[in-house]
Amino acid sequence: MTNKEIYKATLVFSVRRLLYDIVCFLVLGLLAGGGFLLADKLWDKGLVGLAVGLVAGILILVFALRYGSYTFKAGQIAMMTRAVTEGSLPDDVFGEGVRVVRSRFLTVALYFTATGIIKGIFNQLGKSITNIGKAIGGDTGKSVGSAISTAVQVMVAYLCDCCLGWVFYRSDENAARATCEGAVLFFRHGKTLLKNMGRIFGMGLVSLLIIGGAFTGVFMAIFSRFPQFFEMLSSEMAEAAAQGESEIAQLLTTPQGAMFFCAALAGVILWSMLHSAFVRPFVLTGVLRNYLLSGMDQEIDESAFAQLDQKSPKFAKLHRELA
Repeated sequence: MTNKEIYKATLVFSVRRLLYDIVCFLVLGLLAGGGFLLADKLWDKGLVGLAVGLVAGILILVFALRYGSYTFKAGQIAMMTRAVTEGSLPDDVFGEGVRVVRSRFLTVALYFTATGIIKGIFNQLGKSITNIGKAIGGDTGKSVGSAISTAVQVMVAYLCDCCLGWVFYRSDENAARATCEGAVLFFRHGKTLLKNMGRIFGMGLVSLLIIGGAFTGVFMAIFSRFPQFFEMLSSEMAEAAAQGESEIAQLLTTPQGAMFFCAALAGVILWSMLHSAFVRPFVLTGVLRNYLLSGMDQEIDESAFAQLDQKSPKFAKLHRELA
């Protein structure tokens, strides 16, 4: 199957994930806005109500995304992996994806343990790049190292997904061992995989400007129909700033500024959701194919594990636990 065919076949996960995420964020918005209006009307403490509503919404959001949305993401990666390694997919792609995720990770905790290990290994190595830059060139070297590390962090997200794909591919091996193999695989063929960096950054920036900018304008048009709300919000912000209760940007103390800030925030959130649902999987398909094909015909032995032990204490710890 071609990358385009795989992307189209697994798009059902993106659509369902997007709908799920939109519902979660609507709940967050309703709780925040409702908290502000209720507290402002009853006690003239709109900002307190806004904060309480946001906290409640964020808690619900984190719980919902952690224990619901992960199934769509992991199922999509599992089916992408099967398409690359086997060249075909079943008729019920969504049902099979969910089944594979639940059989591979019997509990949610096991899934997040595996992904947590992956992120820990790669993030630790990203930090080491910054330290090496500083040691070589002082503050200038540190800046260069930090820039490289920032780029690495973007790639880390894709590598985590690729490593998760390897865990699904190695279904005959336990998840922890397969996770270690996935990390070794990247460092064996890192130069080839890092060629995707320009594509990743380019598509991310373009989608932010187009999608984020467009939705900021849409939300400005929508919010302009509720001027009283933003007059109340900016008034609360100005009062809090005058009393020195907290540091508040000048932008938020005017109705138009508060409206723009909320519209831009909503636009970026929607961009993030749409980018994650549609743009990112498109890029991931190609990255995942390169990653899997680079390791399918190779044996990952203990000597390869030993080399990575020296680079990442987190990896070395997991390796020792497997011994």
